[in-house]
Amino acid sequence: MAKKDDFDKIDSNKDGFISREEYANADKSAGVKKEKLNWFLRLITLGDRFDIRDFWDRLKKSIVEFIILVFGVTVSFGIEQQGGDSDNREDGIENLQNLREEIDKMIAYTDVYIEQVNWVTELYQKQYDKWEVDNDSVFLDYQEDEEEEGGKFYFAPMGMYVNRDPFNPPRVNFDAIKLDGTFRLMPKEVGLKMTEIYDGTELRYLIENTGVSEERYVRQFVDRIANKWVYDLPWVDVDYNEFWIENRKYIQNDKFIKYNLYKRLDLWEYSIKDQLQLYKKSLVESTEMLDSVIAVRDSEFEFIWWVLNPKD
Repeated sequence: MAKKDDFDKIDSNKDGFISREEYANADKSAGVKKEKLNWFLRLITLGDRFDIRDFWDRLKKSIVEFIILVFGVTVSFGIEQQGGDSDNREDGIENLQNLREEIDKMIAYTDVYIEQVNWVTELYQKQYDKWEVDNDSVFLDYQEDEEEEGGKFYFAPMGMYVNRDPFNPPRVNFDAIKLDGTFRLMPKEVGLKMTEIYDGTELRYLIENTGVSEERYVRQFVDRIANKWVYDLPWVDVDYNEFWIENRKYIQNDKFIKYNLYKRLDLWEYSIKDQLQLYKKSLVESTEMLDSVIAVRDSEFEFIWWVLNPKD
């Protein structure tokens, strides 16, 4: 009652004095004494009286403070989370660009491999076509070389028959982004295309045909030499041109070796070559699709935590 506001409330007639009647009325308006309350109201009552108006005022104040606290925590958490999402998005765009660069390397690798297969196929097709020719040099070929005597370097193609080069394009970035969320930045069809060129049937067939399938023919060739030639011929060394000259009639009569060459040529000509062209086509298509995705992502900008795209 010491405060002026409290005095003014009790002095209802504003005469500057508090009468007994005014004091009694003030005592009634101050609420119910705590001793007269039930256990629950006594539990939530501050002081020695319970005033319903004061209770509702405090309740509303507490609710407002609680809402402000919850809102502040939610906003703070949202900003932190969106900040992390923003960092992940930037990393994802960088991964897309790295993926695009790697596909360019895959195309370059495939182009070189196509040239190599074409050269090898032509070389061994030439050998197969002249297999029956009656000439001691039938198993020799040459390349122009100014440093060699006569300007030609002679070699035996069948002496290099064991050489293989399984198809294995660079594909590191795809494995790295499969689990980091980069795929969510791509439309579904683009993601499927990326999976196709990195882990699809075209690539698997190429790896198998240039790996396991070719190795089978090479192994048969090596086994034939080890299990038959070494017993029939006085000496065997496929790295020397003289071996192919001295034993050319024996080798010409070995139909197993000729058939082995035929099957390997068939694999190159009618499987691997076609698969390489199809795979390169898929790679080129994937670059076009990926370029469109990167262009869209590069055009976006962030406002607070909203991603805005002027192209939409």
